[in-house]
Amino acid sequence: MKRKITLKQIAKELDVSISTVSKSLRNSLEIGEETRLKVQAFAKFYHYKPNNIALSLKNRKTKTIGIIIPEIVHHFFSTVINGIEQVANENGYSVIICLSDDSFDKEVLNMEMLANGSIDGFIMSLSKETQFRGDFHHITEVINQGMPVVMFDRVTNEILCDKVIIDDKSAAYEAVQSLIDKGRKKIALVTTVDYVSVGKLRTDGYIKALLDNDIPFNENLIIKIEDVDTCEITIGKLLEDKAIDAVFAVNELFAVTIIKTANKIGLNVPKDLAVIAFTDGIISKYSTPTITTVSQSGIKMGNKAAKMLIERLESKEDEEDENYKTEVIETHLIERESTN
Repeated sequence: MKRKITLKQIAKELDVSISTVSKSLRNSLEIGEETRLKVQAFAKFYHYKPNNIALSLKNRKTKTIGIIIPEIVHHFFSTVINGIEQVANENGYSVIICLSDDSFDKEVLNMEMLANGSIDGFIMSLSKETQFRGDFHHITEVINQGMPVVMFDRVTNEILCDKVIIDDKSAAYEAVQSLIDKGRKKIALVTTVDYVSVGKLRTDGYIKALLDNDIPFNENLIIKIEDVDTCEITIGKLLEDKAIDAVFAVNELFAVTIIKTANKIGLNVPKDLAVIAFTDGIISKYSTPTITTVSQSGIKMGNKAAKMLIERLESKEDEEDENYKTEVIETHLIERESTN
């Protein structure tokens, strides 16, 4: 009797990536014919079924929700989980949390594992690598098998499902406008790479605020951080080389690094340099100085995502439809010492 084989094992046996195996099994023309045939033959020999997610369909309820997030140490994601758990527990559901570590392969494996009879539906925020690749086949496959998915924060327009977001562009605009209203004219942006959806939207809001106030847009004042481990060096160069009077950071980590670096080179925050960040977490409240932030309300986002998923799970078959909703959670600016 042949052993059961997984997507990961096929990839390892044939020395290819998980993505290559998945695409080969779907007969994608992105993969060369020789590789496709080799993968398909191997999968057939071991009776691998790529749609094993169908094992957890509606007639086999587990009353469990699967959550997939990029990282857990991030204050925002931990508050979203709290929000999801509140609503899930009130409705008799348990949750299973998996981390993608911003890896496409881990995201795919997590979905395959959880959808194989462990959960009834997913709440997820896309990994950086998934957004970079633009490959969402694993999510489409889950939805096609009748398992609902709710995306939050990092979402894609390429997948039709329920989503919970904030208006990142508008929130960024408001933050930058507040800096301009305080007389700041040379405002830098420290953000993520463009393929991360929230980073791109916040960049758009930053640019719009500058242009609406007749402040010239200077690309050299936008710093895109890809490697968090080296962000202090990159930020140091920005503060030393550019005569800026404010920085808008897309997260707390960048903001506290900006303040730390400014102190090292003798800049006073906020007198010489005002700083605003996204995510109103513990860092912002207890940093020195405390940091002005855009509050995202992760609890509300988690509450809403869980309610949307449970409504899908508990609706009767004849009531189900594909009128997917995108809920927008309000944000507000919390003023603290870093801008006052």
